[in-house]
Formats: sequence, C-alpha cells, structure tokens
Amino acid sequence: MFDGIDMKNLDLNSMMKQVQDMADNAKEENANRVFTSKAGGGMVEISINGNSEVIDLQIDDSLLEDKDSLQILLISAMNDVIKQSDENKKMMAMNMMGGMNPFGQK
Repeated sequence: MFDGIDMKNLDLNSMMKQVQDMADNAKEENANRVFTSKAGGGMVEISINGNSEVIDLQIDDSLLEDKDSLQILLISAMNDVIKQSDENKKMMAMNMMGGMNPFGQK
C-alpha cells in the first residue's frame, strides 16, 4: 500500500539531493572566480572573489595626496566589481534552474 508513496519520496529525495549537489558545486565554482574593476584609467584597481570578499586592491601613489578623488574612484571601482559578481551569481542561478522543470512538462 505504501510502496508507491515510498517511491515518490525516494524520487523527491533523490531530486533534492541533486539540486543540493548542483548548488554546492556552483557555490564552490563561484568562490574560485575573480572579478576585477578599474577606475580612473587604472589608478584604482580592485579584485574580489565570487563570495564578494576583497582579495586585492591597487592604488596609484599619485592619489595618496588627493583624498576626494581617491574616495570617488574607490566607490566607483567597488560598485562596478560588486555588480559583476552579482550578475555572475544571477547567471549561475538561471543556468542551474534552466535544467530543471518543476512542472514535469516536456
């Protein structure tokens, strides 16, 4: 009597495990990516990993005497590199969901 239900649960559990495995793989792959942005013609360069952690920051020495310009260029570079990382995360999520059909239609 419960054999049919057990099979459905087994299939659901198997599918959920596959989804979790795909998510774990995507997270690991994303963490290994590096995104870099430059501002001010390369006077400021910032790099982050896929977890949005800053891993490198380069500042041209000429900006050390110009605090206002440095702040503007840092903000610009940071916003750009964060946008790159966010867009990558969205793309990976869409790619992961593209292979799934929650409604069972073909």
